[in-house]
Amino acid sequence: MSKQRILIVDDDENIAELISLYLTKECFETSMVHDGAAVMDAFHAFKPDLILLDLMLPGKDGYQLCREIRAESSVPIMMLSAKGEVFDKVLGLELGADDYMIKPFDNKEMVARVKAILRRTAAAAAPEDETAEQSQVVTLPNLVVSLSNYSVTYMDTPLYMTAREIEILFLLASNPNQVFTREQLLDRLWGYDYVGDSRTVDVYIKRLRKKLPDHPNWRLATVWGVGYRFEVNK
Repeated sequence: MSKQRILIVDDDENIAELISLYLTKECFETSMVHDGAAVMDAFHAFKPDLILLDLMLPGKDGYQLCREIRAESSVPIMMLSAKGEVFDKVLGLELGADDYMIKPFDNKEMVARVKAILRRTAAAAAPEDETAEQSQVVTLPNLVVSLSNYSVTYMDTPLYMTAREIEILFLLASNPNQVFTREQLLDRLWGYDYVGDSRTVDVYIKRLRKKLPDHPNWRLATVWGVGYRFEVNK
């Protein structure tokens, strides 16, 4: 079985080496890049299963690189930054990052988050038996949300969504008209993976609404001051 590949992008060579050491011990194959201008070439050559992407880089910053990678790939991206402001986290998630860690971070937690993201990616590709698959699918008029193969189909057309977007949509759609607070969604879907602010949920709902228009029979609704629900007409 081939090792999963992780591309480490950080201009601090000592930090990159330390991250690589921890991941190598966990049987990952790693490659390091220290200049933003060299990242896309390394991405195409190494074909990583996940990218650890620092924000402050020479050549190109992490935000620009995240945009470029997302334009052609859904590979998981975990942003790394000493910038801990809510705005920076929200911007990173809006650009398509799957997670965000603030430096300095605990390397064991970093490894745990990497493994969690890769487990979700593997789940999206893994076959399910028919009974399990049926329990992981929500079917509504003109909409099918499948957690068994991490897919969303609207009007018979597949929609591109990240694993986290699909998980949020599935949770809401499989509990029609039930209100979830932001904290409940964070606890149910992020757990320890939670980046630290309830606006994280708002970012994902905003992304879902851009991709999934309201329907006469259902819609993603905001319950002001509380949270969100998936409204379904009875």
